[in-house]
Amino acid sequence: MAASTCTGAIAVTTLHGVAAGSRFRLTISAVTGSRYAPFLRKHLRAAHRLVRPRLGELSVALVGDRRMSELHEQFMGVAGPTDVLTFPLDLDARGRPVSGEVIVCVPEARRQAKARKVPVERELLLYALHGLLHLCGYDDRTDAAFRAMHRAEDRILTQIGVGPVFTARPVRARARTAPRRNRTTRPLTAARRATGAH
Repeated sequence: MAASTCTGAIAVTTLHGVAAGSRFRLTISAVTGSRYAPFLRKHLRAAHRLVRPRLGELSVALVGDRRMSELHEQFMGVAGPTDVLTFPLDLDARGRPVSGEVIVCVPEARRQAKARKVPVERELLLYALHGLLHLCGYDDRTDAAFRAMHRAEDRILTQIGVGPVFTARPVRARARTAPRRNRTTRPLTAARRATGAH
């Protein structure tokens, strides 16, 4: 499986578990926010057991505003940081991701967690789970798909004992004229595309 090369982050932890008869490798790397890695590791393993199709490998990178802004501009064409970007790395014969990388912006999670009065680690987990769901085929580009994806996030978070995080938020008006942060771009190469979130 492909290794994470997008973030320039330093690997903090790697763990293995069994997923549907195959090995699941979860790598969490952190430029910032490394203290959240154990929480994310525990809960992402549990969430992975609940999603289909399961991945063989997932890399989660915790980055700061500057790195996220660079990636957001490079892959989405949007200036400034965003909460999460998702990159499918390897695809199976049917074109479904079997490995991927989820880039999470720790300062954005801190800002949103403070504004919504939720713990930072739960906001980070929401972002990482959002990326995982994108890799498993969920989409949020239409209003109906957006609602379905976020219901699935809260259902999974509840099943793994965290409780809903997304529905705890105030409802935001979604501007139709501004560029949407959750748009999928055309890949720069056939094997790489980024997906924004929220």
